[in-house]
Amino acid sequence: MSNNNFSRRKFLGSAAAVGAVGAMGVGTMSSCTSGGVKADAGVSFDWAARDYKFPPMLDTVPEGKVLKAGIIGCGGRGSGAAFNFLEAGGSTVAVTAIGDVFQDRVDDLQAKLKKQNDVDISNENCFVGFDAFEKVIDSGVDIVILATPPKFRPEHFEAAVKARKHVFMEKPVAVDPVGIRQVIAAAKMAEAAGLKVVTGTQRRHQHKYINIYNELSNNAIGKITGANVYWNGGKLWHRENNPDWSEMEWMIRDWVNWAWLSGDHIVEQHVHNIDVASWFIGAHPIKALGFGSRQRRVTGDQYDNFSVDYVYEDGMQVHSMCRQINGCTTGVYEVFHGTKGSSFTSQGGTSTIKDTAGNQLFAFDDHETSPYVQEHKDLITCIRQNIPFNEAEETANSVMTAIMGRVSAYTGKEVTFEEMMNSDLKLGPETYIMGDIGFMAKAEIPVPGTLERKK
Repeated sequence: MSNNNFSRRKFLGSAAAVGAVGAMGVGTMSSCTSGGVKADAGVSFDWAARDYKFPPMLDTVPEGKVLKAGIIGCGGRGSGAAFNFLEAGGSTVAVTAIGDVFQDRVDDLQAKLKKQNDVDISNENCFVGFDAFEKVIDSGVDIVILATPPKFRPEHFEAAVKARKHVFMEKPVAVDPVGIRQVIAAAKMAEAAGLKVVTGTQRRHQHKYINIYNELSNNAIGKITGANVYWNGGKLWHRENNPDWSEMEWMIRDWVNWAWLSGDHIVEQHVHNIDVASWFIGAHPIKALGFGSRQRRVTGDQYDNFSVDYVYEDGMQVHSMCRQINGCTTGVYEVFHGTKGSSFTSQGGTSTIKDTAGNQLFAFDDHETSPYVQEHKDLITCIRQNIPFNEAEETANSVMTAIMGRVSAYTGKEVTFEEMMNSDLKLGPETYIMGDIGFMAKAEIPVPGTLERKK
């Protein structure tokens, strides 16, 4: 794969989304049902003015009619989500339909459900192909669990909402601005229809994160003056090409290494930490300047490290860093700095708050319920008790923040949230067919600072 010159226009697109920014706003966090933040972006962070609605966080879901779920995407995350859902609801829920583009993925999940939970999915409710999502949605389910590679999420989410299904969709919710706007539009439709939506934001369903948030809202560290958010880990995985696979099949099976399918790892993985920043601060940044590179990734067209400075409306900065390289220092956590102290949060281990002298004021450990299970408990509870809950728009803003960082690193240029929200950037091929589509030959590894392709 060659290091061809990269066009900034290719990554920003034109301002084709007329009115998108005016309709949705770029200075404030959207006030979606589940977590509306009614505070100006970056301005004083007035906790008293915020109206964050927490998920129910019950240990046991309320009784009610059996809720039937369909799984779209039967790989590792889809399989995990299926079992998380069954654990969350016990005998009061059921998985009744599954779908994937690959037959072996469907067969594998069908067999696992039978072996581990004695769940029988009839062959008639096992669907294969790019249209499998439509068949799962139309199979009589109450809830749709979306766990395909992220590129397909906006289309699947919109279809589920139009069919009046409650939704659990994994993060990230899109890989490009066109997809983000599609998700936000569908989120508004879902809210109007009273549908419940959870988006794989485990930290927002984790007791110790909520406890830290509450202490910060009670002025534990004073005014937030900055933050550092990190996901530095090792290489995930890759799939070597199989001569029996078509180009499309290999790319989808190797999806975490292709930007059009995953959004790159700043979007696919690091968005968790970026979302914590958006949640705790109550706003998205207005611009980003970052860099990254590709050091050891062996397939695909992505980077394996990013470092991005995000700037908020009042000038506050948040530094974001992520890496997927073996043999390096690792750490997945967030640090918020304030006028009276600092907080440390991490999905694993103890989360703490300290004063400026380093004295520990608060410490919170994990609750017994896994956040991967808790988010499904919250979805089930909100459906049964008709509690308004819809995380989609806030998550879309967090994903757009990650996309903004990716585009800045790829191009070497400062990028604004407004540019992104108005961009017509759309990644990937125009048509999905399981064959040789000629797309891979066009894929390029981004080279910052080269704005125009040299003929």
